[in-house]
Amino acid sequence: MIESRAESLNRFVQAYRQLATLPAPVLRRVPLVALLDRVAGLETRLTVEVDDVQPVNLMADADQMEQLLINLVKNAVDAAVNEREEAGLISPPAVTIRSRSAGDTVSILIEDNGPGLTNPGNLFVPFYTTKKSGTGVGLVLARQIAEAHGGSLELRNRTDAIGCQAEVRIPLAGTTAAQISEASALRM
Repeated sequence: MIESRAESLNRFVQAYRQLATLPAPVLRRVPLVALLDRVAGLETRLTVEVDDVQPVNLMADADQMEQLLINLVKNAVDAAVNEREEAGLISPPAVTIRSRSAGDTVSILIEDNGPGLTNPGNLFVPFYTTKKSGTGVGLVLARQIAEAHGGSLELRNRTDAIGCQAEVRIPLAGTTAAQISEASALRM
C-alpha cells in the first residue's frame, strides 16, 4: 500500500512540475504535414489517419507542439479503443487528424469515434482525471501550450458522428513573434 501511494504521489509531483515549468516557446517555421505525420506515427495501438492537411507552416515551437498533439492523439486513441469497448460500441475504432486554414491561423482537428465527452465542465481542471492511471495534466498542458503560441484548444462532441473532436488553432508562419506574444498575453 505504501509503495502504491508513493508511486501515486510521484506521478502527482512530476505532473505538477511539468505544468509549473513550461518554458516560453521558441518560435520557428514548422511544416504542418511533417509534424502531423510524425505525431500520428508515434501511436502504436491504432493507425491514426492523417487526411486533408494543408501544406502550410506554423510559427511554433516544434517540441511543444508535438507534445500538445501527442497528448490529444493519446486521449483520442484511449477513447476510441478502451472507452468504446466499455460503452459497447461495435464499429472499429478510428482516429483522424486533419486541418483547415482560415486567415492567419490553422485549425488542427483530431477526431475519434469513442463515446464522446460526458463531463466537459472538468476537461481543463488540473489533476482531474477519469482514467485509472491518468494524472489529469494532459489537457491542461495542451491548452497551456496552445495559448503560449497565441492559439487555443477546444474539445467538443462531434456533430457528424459519435465521438469527440479536439480543435487546436495556431498561427501560421508569417505571424510575428510580437503578435503571438500579444495574443498569448490577452489569453492570460
